[in-house]
Amino acid sequence: MRMMNAALWVSAVTLILAGWSAVADEPNRKEQIWEGKLTIGAGIELRMVFHIAKDEAGKFTATFDSPDQGAKGLKVDSVTLDGTHLVMEMKRILGKFEGALNPDGTEAKGTWSQAGNRLPLSLKRVEQVSEARRPQTPMPPFPYKTEDVSYANAAGRVTLAGTLTLPAGPNAFPAVILISGSGAQDRDESLLGHKPFLVLADALTRRGIAVLRADDRGVGGSTGNTMNSNSDDFAGDVLAGIAFLKTRSEIDGSKIGLIGHSEGGLVAPMVAVRSPDVSFIVMMAGTGLPGDEIVPLQARLIGQASLVDAKELARQLDFQKRLLEIARTEPDDKIAEERALAATKDWMAAMTEAERKNAGDLHARIAGQFKTLRSPWFRYFLSYDPRPTLGKVRCPVLAIVGEKDLQVPPKENLAEIETALKQGGNTQFTIKELPGLNHLFQTSTTGAPSEYARIEETIAPSALTLIGDWIFEQTGKKP
Repeated sequence: MRMMNAALWVSAVTLILAGWSAVADEPNRKEQIWEGKLTIGAGIELRMVFHIAKDEAGKFTATFDSPDQGAKGLKVDSVTLDGTHLVMEMKRILGKFEGALNPDGTEAKGTWSQAGNRLPLSLKRVEQVSEARRPQTPMPPFPYKTEDVSYANAAGRVTLAGTLTLPAGPNAFPAVILISGSGAQDRDESLLGHKPFLVLADALTRRGIAVLRADDRGVGGSTGNTMNSNSDDFAGDVLAGIAFLKTRSEIDGSKIGLIGHSEGGLVAPMVAVRSPDVSFIVMMAGTGLPGDEIVPLQARLIGQASLVDAKELARQLDFQKRLLEIARTEPDDKIAEERALAATKDWMAAMTEAERKNAGDLHARIAGQFKTLRSPWFRYFLSYDPRPTLGKVRCPVLAIVGEKDLQVPPKENLAEIETALKQGGNTQFTIKELPGLNHLFQTSTTGAPSEYARIEETIAPSALTLIGDWIFEQTGKKP
């Protein structure tokens, strides 16, 4: 399960940039690059990059990249300059940056606003976009075939676009489908400069396993909408992927497995129960507890790792509990929003004047976030208990969670997964807590989400080897 706040910051931008006169003096330079880092919840930093230019009519234009979230070339709706400030706006995500330039026009200090949140942001003019070091990201040429594919989930009325990687050779290969975590993810599950599914697909394909990975609904080349769908809908998308693989002569249709990360680890058992074509599943940080138990546990552990004062953390958790209960139980949207705003007012009443000032427009912020809590996806996640489904899984299961995972805590979740499988009569499972690894299966110090971007490793080699070796055991294929 991904941090929800991190997923909310990638859609649109309004930017105010002052001092374009510095650009006008450079007739040979058609574009300026401005880059900054936005600090969001739990200490996570996201790089924000703006490419600003003038069209033939002399009008300023811009595009926006969020490299850490895999977004590139997003349209900026308007760019306004007046010699001292710069404003750029992206209406789709209700985002806006307003900043003042320094005297030499090399830095704009200001504020990024989006969905009721106001955060400080400084943009610096750079010659080229900074690159996060990600040594595991595979680079071509590859010793296997890579093919862009698409297939339909007719029942769900969506078309999925993805990549199929095929080992070299004439054999019919075992195959896996990768299932991403929560939020709208691309086929590489791009996050903070990392591409976990690209790394995983490369490692497995090099070892003789075909891999299908697809953009989530509404992302890249896939149609549909993630937030208006739920985990059961995503299971239907995976079933469509299985049907597609069975049409391919390169694939051994009797050896198709699933690898799900985070929420994908919740979806994989759902698919395995619905399809006899699933021969094994790998749950990478999959949940064994219901969502309404996972979310508070996650918030408490991340708060503690972020050194939030114990008294303040208790207040935040109590407030979160009230919002989650309203989101889960109140059937009327208008009444639910009124109750959420009343709860926010009560929470703010206990704040000091300085805390209220520092919090900004909390009503607007909570209203924006509450819409996410009321989405079909999140409401389904809150109410879904994975244990009855796990009890019906009959194929082999590998369930792994990192020792330092604060989003899907290992002890609580692995214990529930193991109990459910045993009670259902499944004897073909392996349960492992992986030492030193976090929610992304990186080698970490604390496991806090703030470390994700700073760690160069995308997936620990030990985890990649474990997954590959276990799949070979299930398929009878030698490494």
